[in-house]
Amino acid sequence: MSFAEGLIPLFAIIFSFGIPGIIIFFVIYSKHREKMRLIEKGLTPEEAKLYFKDFKQKTMNPFSALKWGILFSFLGAGIVIANILETKYDFDDGITFGIVLLSIGLGALLYYVIMGIKLKSNPNGNSKISTN
Repeated sequence: MSFAEGLIPLFAIIFSFGIPGIIIFFVIYSKHREKMRLIEKGLTPEEAKLYFKDFKQKTMNPFSALKWGILFSFLGAGIVIANILETKYDFDDGITFGIVLLSIGLGALLYYVIMGIKLKSNPNGNSKISTN
C-alpha cells in the first residue's frame, strides 16, 4: 500500500464530515451576526419581522410543474434519441451531447409557446402570471 492510497480514507473522512460542518457553522454564524446587528440597531425581533415580511414572500408560479415536466421530458427524450443514434450509427460524443442540448432547448421553446397562449387566453386580462 503506497502513501497516496493511505491518504484516500483520510480525505474521504475530511470531505464527508468537514465540509458539511463548515457549511453548518457558516449558516449558524451568519444568523448570529444578523441578530447582533439588529440588536446594535435597536430593533426588536417583532420590528425586524415586520421589516423583512415583504422580502420572504415570493410569487408562486402556478405553471412551474408544467415547465419542469416539459424540460425533463425533453431531456429524457434527448438522451434516449442520442443513445439510440450513438449505438446504431456510431456518432461521436459531441453530437450526442448536442442532441441532448437541442432537445432541452426545444422543451424550453414549447413551454414559451404554451405560456404565450395561456397569457393571451386569460379571460380576466390579468397578466400577473410569473413565468419563472
